[in-house]
Amino acid sequence: MTTHTIGEVLNRLKDEFDDITISKIRFLEAEGLINPDRTESGYRKFTGPDIERLRYVLRAQRDRYLPLKVIKDELARVDAGLPPAVPAEPDPAVEAPPAADATEAGGSEGTVPAAAPTLFGAAATDVQLTLRELAESTGLSERQVRDLRDHGLLPDRATYDGDDLVVGKLAAHLIEAGLEVRHLRMYRQFADREAALVEQLTAPLLRQRNPDSRRQATTQAEHLADVGGRLHKALLAAQLRALLRP
Repeated sequence: MTTHTIGEVLNRLKDEFDDITISKIRFLEAEGLINPDRTESGYRKFTGPDIERLRYVLRAQRDRYLPLKVIKDELARVDAGLPPAVPAEPDPAVEAPPAADATEAGGSEGTVPAAAPTLFGAAATDVQLTLRELAESTGLSERQVRDLRDHGLLPDRATYDGDDLVVGKLAAHLIEAGLEVRHLRMYRQFADREAALVEQLTAPLLRQRNPDSRRQATTQAEHLADVGGRLHKALLAAQLRALLRP
């Protein structure tokens, strides 16, 4: 059977996974998710199935935001001849990332912009808009953009990026539905509190100041944000069902 060195595996996967490194492959091996054989001199040798197993792990992290423990449990089921647990159906609102430029990200009138599929690096942060351009792209008035800034939903700076554009579009839909800008401040407060909790949980990893620990912290933060968002949605849905029940 043909085998491959860790460097060859890296070259085969780097086009699909931008953040793949030899250190990350070694880390996943240390965590027990992959188990390549070794040559007599101690060098790793990866078979085709080893590479596909590694690809499965990387896709589960990137596409489904799963923590390593959950991925490991899935692999254990596969190794035992069982199908992996069926993941929850993805929310259509989080499948497609925002567009990469101001025209596309503005979207058609009346369309809520889709959330990014991952927490970090998915928004169109290369967009640079003035206050007037942000107002035009979101359908807000310049006064409303200033009010969003004053209530902490937008930063106080000369230009705005893709994250700000998404916030502005979502705020515009809530305002159109009847809320006032001051009502939206609670979302800023919720985000600040949740971010503080995530910071507490990831702080031990971030203090280690090495790439693998930072990647672990990023994965953990994305997982916490995803599950926290789902919990918020479930709690809100339960209350609204009770409110609207005949």
